[in-house]
Amino acid sequence: MEAKRALIVGVANERSIAWSIAQALHKDGYELAFTYLNEALEKRVRPLAESLGCPHVYPCDVQSDAQIESLFNSLNEKWGSLNCLVHSIAFAQKEDLEGSFVATSRKGFQMALDVSAYSLVALAKGAKPLMEKAGGGSIVTLSYYGAEKVVPNYNVMGVAKAALECCVRYLASELGPQHIRVNAVSAGPVRTLAAAGIRGFKGMLQVVESKSPLRRNVTADEVAEACFFLLSPKSGGVTGETFYVDSGFHILGM
Repeated sequence: MEAKRALIVGVANERSIAWSIAQALHKDGYELAFTYLNEALEKRVRPLAESLGCPHVYPCDVQSDAQIESLFNSLNEKWGSLNCLVHSIAFAQKEDLEGSFVATSRKGFQMALDVSAYSLVALAKGAKPLMEKAGGGSIVTLSYYGAEKVVPNYNVMGVAKAALECCVRYLASELGPQHIRVNAVSAGPVRTLAAAGIRGFKGMLQVVESKSPLRRNVTADEVAEACFFLLSPKSGGVTGETFYVDSGFHILGM
């Protein structure tokens, strides 16, 4: 059997959605590679990778073109090809989430868009040659409903997620001829390290639980299973989509 290989970008700890995706891929026999931002996160990511028998753990600050290039050079040397890329990273300064949106700083706006949206483009560029060697591939990123509707205390991150979803469509159109699919999963609120930075997050969970058609919140594993479907050949005809896993909350008008 041909090896199946996936790069996971965005694991912060064992509660990360990216970690749930990694476990689903590992269970299906994928070889995995992980990235980390800095030494503090390396101390969390490396033991998790080792628990799956994965030795491929690389530094990657997505704001550094040099580190992204180094990452894919390393993967080319180790594997020579790549089947899947999981993009699960986003960042905005705390004051740009909690404050007035009109007061968003230029620097804060640029950082949120760079880390949360442009990074998908940069990573897709690096992954493209390796996926072409594999005969095609699949890229999945994580989004949220704040990309299309106003969510309190989400502010500039909503703008970044809207840009991210637009990037998905443009990448899907451009990379389709190379048999590379690109999709987003818009997940309902899940208790993760990133979510802890959103003021009033507990209230978001309560609203979804009380109003969504399923009357409950989703789990990281449910989001991961949807991502696994989009990464796998079973979704071979799907690209450029934003796929909702939010207990149906996005269908409601009131």
